[in-house]
Amino acid sequence: MKLTTLCYIEKDNAYLMLHRVKKENDENHDKWIGIGGKFEKDESPEDCILRETLEETGLTLTSYRYRGLITFVSDQWPTEYMHLFTADGFTGELKLCDEGDLEWIDKQKLYDLTLWEGDRIFLKLLAENAPFFSLKLVYEGEKLVQAVLNGEKIQEG
Repeated sequence: MKLTTLCYIEKDNAYLMLHRVKKENDENHDKWIGIGGKFEKDESPEDCILRETLEETGLTLTSYRYRGLITFVSDQWPTEYMHLFTADGFTGELKLCDEGDLEWIDKQKLYDLTLWEGDRIFLKLLAENAPFFSLKLVYEGEKLVQAVLNGEKIQEG
């Protein structure tokens, strides 16, 4: 089991996205994702996202919101519980990231990127300003085979 965080930092109707192209054996290789990472000992979700954001981007979040819990089930990776955030306030200067390339992407162009299929579901929920949600995403390889939102199946097969 893996505990992680992910944050979509917003500025000028764009999200800061990370193109994962630098790490070997990366389950997210060549995908575009938000900012985040694995919990360290005794961290809360908020502690983790603040630390990961600073480490990966050089930015300190000053305004952020906990949006949902994503459960990833995979036939290739351990089950992951990801705490999802958005942020609209930060200080600091963007730095180079050792996990990939950081780029501000207009929200209207997000779906043109190489994303996990399930990420498209929760990005849509964020765009709709959905209340706090629980989303379970089941993958076989890179294929999404089931999505369950707040206990209700929304995609099968």
